[in-house]
Amino acid sequence: MPTPNIPTVAWTWPIGAKWETPYIVRYASNLDDGPEHGIPLGGLGAGCIGRAPNGTFNLWHLDGGEHTFAHFPACQFAVYEESMGKSQTYAMATAGKGLDSWHWYPAVPRKVGTAHHPEQTEHNQGGTYQALYPRSWYVYQDIFQADLTCEQFSPIWPDNYQESSYPVAVFVWTAHNPTDQPITLSILLSWQNMVGWFTNAAASPEIQQREDGSPFYDYVPPLRQSEGNLNQLVSSETATGILMDGTWTGSPGEGDGQFCIAVPQTDGVTYHTRWNPDGAGAELWEDFAISGLLSNVADTTSALADEQVAGAIAIQITLAPGEAKELPFVLSWDLPVTEFATRKLAYRRYTDVYSRSGRNAWQIAQDALAHYQTWQQKIIDWQQPILDRPDLPDWFKMALFNELYDMASGGTLWSAASDGDPVGQFGVLECLDYRWYESLDVRLYGGFSTLMLWPELEKSIIRAFARAIPTEDPKKRIIGYYYTVGEGEHLAPRKIKGATPHDLGAPNENPWMATNYTSYQDCNQWKDLPSDFVLQVYRAFVLTGGDDIEFLAECWPAVTETIQYLKLFDLDGDGVPENGGAPDQTFDDWQLKGLSAYCGGLWLAALEAAIKMGDILQQHQQISSSFAIVKSQYQRWIKQGKIVYQNKLWTGSFYRLDAESNSDVVMADQLCGQFCARLMGLPDIVDEEYIDIALDTIYDACFVKFNQYAAQHAAPQNQKFEGAQTGFFSAAQLGMAIGAANGVKPDGTPENPDDTHQLEVWTGINFGLAAFLAQMGKRDQAMAITEAVVQQIYDYGLQFRTPEAITAMGTFRACHYLRPMAIWGLYAQL
Repeated sequence: MPTPNIPTVAWTWPIGAKWETPYIVRYASNLDDGPEHGIPLGGLGAGCIGRAPNGTFNLWHLDGGEHTFAHFPACQFAVYEESMGKSQTYAMATAGKGLDSWHWYPAVPRKVGTAHHPEQTEHNQGGTYQALYPRSWYVYQDIFQADLTCEQFSPIWPDNYQESSYPVAVFVWTAHNPTDQPITLSILLSWQNMVGWFTNAAASPEIQQREDGSPFYDYVPPLRQSEGNLNQLVSSETATGILMDGTWTGSPGEGDGQFCIAVPQTDGVTYHTRWNPDGAGAELWEDFAISGLLSNVADTTSALADEQVAGAIAIQITLAPGEAKELPFVLSWDLPVTEFATRKLAYRRYTDVYSRSGRNAWQIAQDALAHYQTWQQKIIDWQQPILDRPDLPDWFKMALFNELYDMASGGTLWSAASDGDPVGQFGVLECLDYRWYESLDVRLYGGFSTLMLWPELEKSIIRAFARAIPTEDPKKRIIGYYYTVGEGEHLAPRKIKGATPHDLGAPNENPWMATNYTSYQDCNQWKDLPSDFVLQVYRAFVLTGGDDIEFLAECWPAVTETIQYLKLFDLDGDGVPENGGAPDQTFDDWQLKGLSAYCGGLWLAALEAAIKMGDILQQHQQISSSFAIVKSQYQRWIKQGKIVYQNKLWTGSFYRLDAESNSDVVMADQLCGQFCARLMGLPDIVDEEYIDIALDTIYDACFVKFNQYAAQHAAPQNQKFEGAQTGFFSAAQLGMAIGAANGVKPDGTPENPDDTHQLEVWTGINFGLAAFLAQMGKRDQAMAITEAVVQQIYDYGLQFRTPEAITAMGTFRACHYLRPMAIWGLYAQL
C-alpha cells in the first residue's frame, strides 16, 4: 500500500487549524492549557509526552503525577524534499517559535467550529491530524510532491502487562512518490537533552488551598537546567541512535536517566550530536536544508552552565516513480524513579524488564525498532473487531478508544512488581486539578477501563483500598468546603479506622500508603465510599471470570469492616444510612439530607454483593460458619431498606433526591445502585416498572428539557481566549444538546440558577447514565446522550483533556478527568 490504512473512524482535525469556539475554564484557579492537545505517547505509568494536532510536542508528564505544558521547538521532525532540481525543507509543526533559521510547516490555518460532521468542513491545505488511541497520524497534503504520513504510537493493548509499560514512542513515516520523476527525501528527528528536568525542585512543597477549597501544591521542575548533559552517537548491527545522558552517577534519583532517538541501521543515515537549541538553529538547519544531510558531528562535550544541547538524526532516501517506503524512528527514555515525599519513591513497572539502572534508553530503542511492527499489529488486532461492528456508530468507536488517553496521561503511576503485588501497583489521578489517585467514587465509573482491559491492574487498585480501610490517621486538618460557604474553621481527622478512603494519596506524599489526600470534604463522613468499595470488589471478581477466590478472600475483611462502619450512620435504624446535610458523596457540592436515592441505592446493592461474596467464600471454606449471622443481619437490613427506600422516595415518576430536603429535583444518577446491581447479576433494588418510569423521567427532564432551557437562557461568552472570538455563542445557545444535567426540576429548569454541580453536565456521569439506559433496553436514549457529550468534547477543543464538567455557558471544569472512561461501561452494555 502506498499509504497507511488509517481507520475511517479516527478523530480528524486539520493541521494548523484553530478552534473557533473552544470551551474555556470555569474557574480561574483550574487548569486550562488551551485546546491544542493530541494523543499522549509513552507506556502506562512510564511518563508520557503529548504531541498536538499542529505538530508541536507540548505536554510533558514525565514525572509521575505532575504536569508540564510547554513547547521546546528543538523537539521536532523536519522533512527535506528534492525533485527535478528544486528543493524545500520544513520543520513539521505550524506553531514553531524560536530557532529563527528553521522554516515551519506552512499549513494554511483556518478556524474550525466543528469536526463532528466532516462533510461540512472544507479542504484544509496542509493535511490532517487523525487519532485513534494509542495510534495517531499526520497526513501531509499539498506542500510536498511526495505523499507523506507519520504514524505514531506506543505499545499499548489489553491484557499486556509488559510492553504496555514501556517508555517509548514509535514514529513510522510512510513516503510514496506519486509522480513520474524520482524524489529525494530526508526525514530528520531532533531532540533536546532533558535529563534532570522532570523532578520537583521544591523538595517539600507547601500544601495550599484553592479558592474552591481543594488542596494543591506547587510543582517547580528545573526545566532547562542542563549543565553536564551530553549526547553521544551509538550504533549496533541493527540501529543507529543518539543517546542523551547527564552527570548523575550511581543509582538514579528522580529525573535522572537517559533519552534516546534512533533509526534502523541503513544507508543514508546522518547525524549531529551537539547543536544549540537556544540559538537560531543554523548549525543544524543550513546543512539539512541545502542537501537533506547532516554533517555527522559526534561531539560529546557536556553542556556548560546556562547552556542547552540537542541532537538530531536523519535518513535520506530516493523514491522512484510510484515507489513507497516506510521509515521508522524511535524516541525512548529511561527515567526509572518516581519520588513522592522525600525518600518515598517507586520504581516504574518497566524496570522489571529493563533493570533500575537508568541506563537502558538505547536498549529500549533497539527493541522498539525490532518489534514495532508486531506491536502495531497487536493494536490493530485488538481494535479491529470493534471497528468492524456495524451496530456501533463511528463517533462512538472513535470516542471509545480515544478516552483511554487518560490511562497514560492522567499522571499515571505503575510501580515495579513485588511479592504482594505481582503486576505492581497502579494509579491514575482523579484529574490534574484534583491531584490524588484513584478517587473511589470517581472510579466507580471510570474504572471500567482497567476492569475490562487490564483486569490485574483493577484488582491491584482494589487491594490497595482493602489494605487502607483498617488503617487510621487521627491527625486533624482543615476541611476546605466550609470556607467556600463562608463558615469558620472546621477540622476533621484524616482517616478513621473502618472508613473507606476517598483516594489512594497524592504524588507529593506516599501514595498507596497515605490515603485520603483530599481535604475539601471530610471523607470519613461520605455515605457512598464504603458501598463503592464493596461493589467494586464484587465487580472485579464477577466481571473478570468469577474464579479469583484469593482476591475475594483478601478483600473480605475490609468489606465487612467498612459495612459496619457505614451502618453507624443509620441513625433511625431503618436499615439505610442517612446523609448528613453537608455534602457527603461524589456530588460534593450538593447537600443531601436523610435517606437519599443515590447513596441508599448503592448501600442496598453493596449489601447484596456482600452476601454473594460471603456465600462464595464459605463454599470455598475461606471464612468461618459465623458468616451465617452476618448474612442474616445483611438480609434484614436489605428487607427493611428496600421498603423504606420505595416508600420514602418514590414520587410516582422518579425517586426523590432525598427524604428530608423537600427538593423536587430529578437527579440523573438517582439509581446508580440499581445499575450496579443488575450489572453484577444481583437482585434488583427496585422493581423494573419503577426503573423504566424513572429513566424516562430522567431522560425527559435532565436531557431533553434541560437542553431546551439551556438554549434559551445561556448567556454569550464574553471572555477572550487565544484562537477564539470574543463573545461567541455556546453550543447550548446554538440549540445543540450538550448532555444531561446532574439535577433539574421535572420541567428541566434549575431549582436554583446559581447551583453548581446540579447544573453541570458531568461527562462520566452521562456515560454511566447511558450505560444504565442501554442496560434497560433504551439504546436510542443512551446513544443520544452519549453523542451529545462526545460532540462537545471532540468539536470544541476538549479532546485528550476531557473534563469532569461542562456547562451551558461554554465553560469546563477539571480537565484530564478519570470518570469519562465510563464510556467502556457503556460499551459493555452495547
